[in-house]
Amino acid sequence: MAWSGGGSARVKWVWAGCVTAAALTAGCDRPATTALPGTDTDRVELTPAVIAIPPAGSADFVATALTASGDTADVTVTWMATGGSLVDGGQDRGRHLGRYRAGMFCGDYLVVATARPGNRADTARVTVTCAIPVATVEVTPASASLLAGGVVQLAATLRDSSGAELAGRVVTWSSDAPGIAAVDPSGTVTGIVAGSATITATREGVSGSAAVTVTAPPAGGSAVLVGAGDIADCGSTGDEATAALLDGIPGTVFTTGDNVYEDGSPTQFAQCYEPTWGRHKARTRPAPGNHDYHTSGASGYYAYFGANAGAAGVGYYSFDLGEWHVISLNSNVSMSAGSAQEQWLRADLAAATRACVLAYWHHPRFSSGSHGSDTGPQPLWQALYDFGADVVLAGHDHNYERFAPQTPAGVRDDARGIRQFVVGTGGTGFRTVSATIANSETTNDDTFGVLKLTLAPGAYTWEFVPVAGGTYRDSGTGVCH
Repeated sequence: MAWSGGGSARVKWVWAGCVTAAALTAGCDRPATTALPGTDTDRVELTPAVIAIPPAGSADFVATALTASGDTADVTVTWMATGGSLVDGGQDRGRHLGRYRAGMFCGDYLVVATARPGNRADTARVTVTCAIPVATVEVTPASASLLAGGVVQLAATLRDSSGAELAGRVVTWSSDAPGIAAVDPSGTVTGIVAGSATITATREGVSGSAAVTVTAPPAGGSAVLVGAGDIADCGSTGDEATAALLDGIPGTVFTTGDNVYEDGSPTQFAQCYEPTWGRHKARTRPAPGNHDYHTSGASGYYAYFGANAGAAGVGYYSFDLGEWHVISLNSNVSMSAGSAQEQWLRADLAAATRACVLAYWHHPRFSSGSHGSDTGPQPLWQALYDFGADVVLAGHDHNYERFAPQTPAGVRDDARGIRQFVVGTGGTGFRTVSATIANSETTNDDTFGVLKLTLAPGAYTWEFVPVAGGTYRDSGTGVCH
């Protein structure tokens, strides 16, 4: 049985085929499928992508599996649905049919069609409308100003055509510029960098909006960067606990790869990542990991995070956060000297206008964990070292570790060295650290948590924040070169 949902609880998916009360009571959990000869599948197109129906109403969906050349692929398609039931209707010339029947509760639900082999998937949204339709959505305050790294809470009021307030209906929040101002599912807006954004609340196709202006922190101000790697796993509750930490920490969220286990598929992002860290997606600037690349080309990762992950298929990008230049790199593609990524990094560093630099990716250059140190990122370290970078973050090993400032070769260098943190504590299972390597200053292999970095002009502080019940902590300060 798969799981989805928001908050600390996950909502049980209703597999296609579980369409009667008796079947549900019996614990039916076998997906309904249409079995056909396998053909390589490049993508799945599910139509309609968005639809509104009344309680107990029904809607027909068509899933078309396509090859890279655009031909119809004859494969097995598995259907899943939330908030109702879905009957597999077979296939006609490669077009797979599914009929969704809504339950009695109003809200937004999902239909997912997955083609196998290949695990290509597409998702449609079903809005089950209430008896009295929404006529207007008012967002308050209608305008707001905040500093980068600051937060403001917006509220949405829904009314019917007579002006009466409609209570108990959840809106969908979005930002037209999430790189400037991100909004979470509760309407909390976080300023990222200076600029303007429109924040919109939508319900049943009706929207209201607020204008948000983000300004740079004043001299001496700071910005927050918080996150971890090795995160979402439907078989673990660790990601739920670390997502709860993010709920109380404003700022920009980073990930150091392996965002969802085991394979970074669209279905796993929908079922395992979305219910936990997904509620912070609008303010997240991720990096990919090797598990994200278990799905060909990390297509699930790029589709899920969209523009926040940089250019699709590239995986490296940069942004300014307060007085710092921040770079997300991709340790799953070539990092060698002269590679496209290494040349891009050097050009990006040469053009940067901030005095302090932080970079993050998945595979650690230095680690005492079970995977150990990886020489692959050394050319990236060399470029960062040459330009005076200050901090590097990594994941991959499922533990926490902090190193003293080092050269790319691992020689301690308090004057120009880069301090590295391994933060593979986002939620999946731990791996034991048996012995530490040179320049390791602290490790922990039994506490989920996030690393909170407060980036000030010319300096930074760090704090490892453990999940509820955790006692391990680490904190300190550093200065920029």
